[in-house]
Amino acid sequence: MDALVIHGGRRLAGRVEISGAKNAALPVMAATLLAPGVHTLRNVPRLSDTRTMARVLETLGARVEFRDDVCRIDTSNVASFEAPYDLVRTMRASIYVLGPLLARFGEARVSMPGGCAWGPRPVNLHVEGLNAMGAGLTMDHGYVVGRGVRLRGAEFSFETVSVGATAQLMMAATLAEGTTVLDNVAIEPDITVLGEVLAACGARIEGLGTRRLTVHGVRELRPMDTTIIPDRIEAATFLAAAAITGGSVTIGACEASHMTAAIHKFEEMGCEVLPGPGEVTVSGPARASAVNVTTAPYPGFPTDMQAQIMAVAAVADGTSVITDTIYLDRFTHVPELGRLGAHIELKGNVAVVRGVEGLQGAPVMATDIRASAALVLAALVADGETRISRIYHLDRGYERLDAKLAALGARIERVRE
Repeated sequence: MDALVIHGGRRLAGRVEISGAKNAALPVMAATLLAPGVHTLRNVPRLSDTRTMARVLETLGARVEFRDDVCRIDTSNVASFEAPYDLVRTMRASIYVLGPLLARFGEARVSMPGGCAWGPRPVNLHVEGLNAMGAGLTMDHGYVVGRGVRLRGAEFSFETVSVGATAQLMMAATLAEGTTVLDNVAIEPDITVLGEVLAACGARIEGLGTRRLTVHGVRELRPMDTTIIPDRIEAATFLAAAAITGGSVTIGACEASHMTAAIHKFEEMGCEVLPGPGEVTVSGPARASAVNVTTAPYPGFPTDMQAQIMAVAAVADGTSVITDTIYLDRFTHVPELGRLGAHIELKGNVAVVRGVEGLQGAPVMATDIRASAALVLAALVADGETRISRIYHLDRGYERLDAKLAALGARIERVRE
């Protein structure tokens, strides 16, 4: 198992290129099940999660080939409809194969998912929506099961905005009989791009980018040839890295319009942010200012950046209040930041962060993808050595983050434990 050893105190400077978005790549990979043939996906990030999705698809009978950032998936010979527990338990996005399997084959047996170790993130909206379309799903010893299904168009309104369930039902509806209307859908760029990819394959989808989607089912889809969008969360994490170190970083291969809320908050903290064509240049202050943050569905401030901005707030001048309205107990990073000297008081889903002048290196443990990133950020400014264990969490969501930070001047080393 790998760990990261970081010696803090260096100001970051230079240029970094952003990888493809994991949260866009995973549903697009699952969507290849909707059409037989060879699909080509470019700018796919090389992450443990994308490899896990590839193994899930291979278990179903697909052939998957990676060459650099190009992934080719041949779904011509899919003959199994079971996504087993030993794969799905490691990554909850594996549930994305459920809708495409039901839509194309009328059968699926998918294990209940695992993934990050914080908080309940139930798949009830996936199941309720598919059942509204006639799936008749049942639970069987930890598996979601559907057999002999012919999905039909339906109207379904999400009780809460869900990125995963929106992707799931949109994919399933493309091959359903009739018209499906989905209300209160997510409008993340990952969802919009998924819809555009499906439309290029022959799907009939109206309302992309709005809270209502109308999907007219078609008989069949064509294989896709697409490029995955840049990862806005990775890009915003590098905004945080510049902010916390007082650095100057140009973030290339990114889309500033996808992270407007994050940019505004880092500007409030004292950063100078200059968007340009396909890039953003950020200069961090000598010391960041405190800020109040409330997470919200896109286009609001993303819950996936809550931990990272908390790390910056931990050394900011003043008291910050950070509220997560999406996942009420996504705070496993708080005690670990405390080990580095951060002063954070947690009250339910609200963290009160009293900025300190400096942190001290210490052994800490990663607990999920974004908590891992928060610990890395804090370690960049901590006095002395910080050793972060269980960084397999980090590798699920960030492609070569340690190497990219090292290229910007960080003293960071990956070691075997």
